[in-house]
Amino acid sequence: PSKILWRAIRGMLPHGTICICIHLRKMFEKKIVINCKGHLLGRLASIIAKELLNGQKVVAVNCEDINISGRLIRNKLLYLSFLKKRTNTNPKKGPIHFRAPSKILWRTIRGMLPHKTHRGALALKRLQTFDGCPPPFDRTKKMVVPEALRVLRLAPNRKYTVLGQLSSQVGWKYGATVERLEEKRKVKAAAWYERQQALSALRQKAIANTAEQLSNEYEVLESSGYFLQ
Repeated sequence: PSKILWRAIRGMLPHGTICICIHLRKMFEKKIVINCKGHLLGRLASIIAKELLNGQKVVAVNCEDINISGRLIRNKLLYLSFLKKRTNTNPKKGPIHFRAPSKILWRTIRGMLPHKTHRGALALKRLQTFDGCPPPFDRTKKMVVPEALRVLRLAPNRKYTVLGQLSSQVGWKYGATVERLEEKRKVKAAAWYERQQALSALRQKAIANTAEQLSNEYEVLESSGYFLQ
């Protein structure tokens, strides 16, 4: 596909123009980490599926905090009905009923991709889903998807279900484990934040103490186009 695009661009340029080769494989090396807490399942899955088809690598964390519109009992009955669907002659052939929230999100996104084609299979390989927030993504900047947030897309008086609670009631056994690990991670994150705040305060104090001594140097740097905080 990159060569086809290169040939199309070359055909639009005047004869003799030097063409600069664009390596499309390098455009989407960076992974986007999405914090799934408070997002609606279907809306989030559709947006992630489109990004995967466009070539973006996506990591979804905190999948147990995804929301589904509707009451818990209603969604539980729907899932129990789904559990009854199987191959009559050999249930091992499918459908496979995932219980973990991360795998439920993965299966939802897979249903929005042409995963039996080469393009869809490559798109699905770009996706990673996790329950909780394991390393190294606990130290990575996380994004949200405003188009899929429940507080923006669901009316305030509407009932909703937390995916982790639903999964625990249909056979997921690791809800308590993930919750315990998340509590430990949040304690470490709070301690790291306090250290960073203390270091930032010391830096600002050092800058204020040396402002008079380095005033001439600061003027030279600012006149050269450097922005100093």
